[in-house]
Amino acid sequence: MRNFLRGIAFLHLSLMRTPFRIILIALILTGTACPARAQEAGKIVAQYVKAAGGSKALSKIQTLTLEGTFTSGDGKAGTYTLDTKLPNRYYMELLVNEKSWIEAYNGKSAWHQTAGGEPGTLVGPEGMQLEATAQYYNSHLVNPKKIKMAVTFVGHAQVRGKDALQLEVTAPTGVKLQVFFDPQTHLIVKEAATVGGVEEEILYDDYRAVEGVKLPHKIELHRAGDKYDISVTRAVISGTVGERVFDFPKKSQVQLPDLRALFKEIDENQKATDKIRENYAGSQSEEEMEFEGDGRVKKREASEYTFFYLNGHEVTTLVKKDGKELSAEDQKKENDKTRKRIEELQKREAKKEAKEEKARQAGKEEDKDEPGIEVFLRACQFVNPRRERFRGLDVLVFDFEPNPDFKPRKLVEKIVQKLAGVVWVDEKAHQVARLEAYFVGDVKIAGGLLANLQKGTSFVFEQAFVNNEVWLPTYGEAHIGVRFLLVKGIKARVVTRYWDYKKFNVETLSTIAKPKGAADAPRDPPNPPPVRLRVDKPAIQ
Repeated sequence: MRNFLRGIAFLHLSLMRTPFRIILIALILTGTACPARAQEAGKIVAQYVKAAGGSKALSKIQTLTLEGTFTSGDGKAGTYTLDTKLPNRYYMELLVNEKSWIEAYNGKSAWHQTAGGEPGTLVGPEGMQLEATAQYYNSHLVNPKKIKMAVTFVGHAQVRGKDALQLEVTAPTGVKLQVFFDPQTHLIVKEAATVGGVEEEILYDDYRAVEGVKLPHKIELHRAGDKYDISVTRAVISGTVGERVFDFPKKSQVQLPDLRALFKEIDENQKATDKIRENYAGSQSEEEMEFEGDGRVKKREASEYTFFYLNGHEVTTLVKKDGKELSAEDQKKENDKTRKRIEELQKREAKKEAKEEKARQAGKEEDKDEPGIEVFLRACQFVNPRRERFRGLDVLVFDFEPNPDFKPRKLVEKIVQKLAGVVWVDEKAHQVARLEAYFVGDVKIAGGLLANLQKGTSFVFEQAFVNNEVWLPTYGEAHIGVRFLLVKGIKARVVTRYWDYKKFNVETLSTIAKPKGAADAPRDPPNPPPVRLRVDKPAIQ
């Protein structure tokens, strides 16, 4: 998965070191969750589903609308709206004096609007929190495992002076929500979570049956120190709720540019960047976490590497493990691995060039396994364009989703058509500053026999302008759900951070791996090739 984003050739972005290494480790290292706690959580959820109307009625809910009025803590009156829609749409609005506070997730990106402010796209943890909220409310806790949500029993708690049973719901991205149940009615009496970066608590009361489903008609919302006492005046199940409800406000959108021309320029810019960045080396840290089925961390590993680029690939050398430097013997093994990696890449590049030359001589264009711009444009459709500020940059932001009319043939086309997400493009440089994407369906490799990347697997990539010369990666994150070789599914999270970029001359590589004090020693011969290995202070020109 390290080069997964390079599979989307129009961006030519590299995500991170391959997380399939995690999968292989996880296949060997087995672990089990506490059966008693898991059974207790399952029992509480089952009781709730039955009390709320039964799994059959709850699973038929395509959309849910709650509308009401409220009085805020300062005595101001307003209106409340909640809309959800399968599979993962969510919209909540508080309106006071024609000023709206909104939280929304449209299935591709999360956005919010503060009272009297302009709407903006949420990134990082805030965006993931809204995504998890959307998944939770659309699940109605019917078969949470199906959407990769883990539910664990926390214990007993007090809600409004009464005993309640507390469960923790963990989304595939690791976002957690606390849900409290009444032991007698088995209905939800309270929810607590961080949503869009703000702590929220919601208390429920006065449940009434609507289309066979029990819904609360009194809601007490606590948010950012404010309290809203909401009386629900309208509750509708599976009514008409259009997609536009969840989309970024139309009045704040801009005209979508010529995507073919924009992506072509992005592609050309990235190709130029690929050449320049081979003059740079840097450091990166990587945190890998494997999870139990209930969301608990099974294994955590932190590593640190030095790296440089060769023929468009990251060449990395491990230098620290869990904060500790490697022994001399282990470092030598890592250096040897790097040398082998370089040799492999050089051989691969030579074969590629020979194959391309042969195709040119035959008057044919070499078939590429990577999806190009044309494939991406045909496999996806682009919506909700807007202009925003991102990390001090003026960016064009737009969402993308699968094009239902596109008929994929190759594996790469099938992969691209399974993607949905949001992209931030620097309007001045025409470079991708940030990309978020997730799989809307399972991606089967070799018919699922080799691997099955599961629905909801997601990744994030960021890059920045370095040394006033070149765009380089700064951050990568992946949340992976996979079934490998038809065995038990694995859940993992990988976070990669890049820093300490330094410009170097290829001629200095032969001195970088030398011991201290050997800078003036004769350089290694050109074969085997010079290697940028672990050093305290690499020679920089």
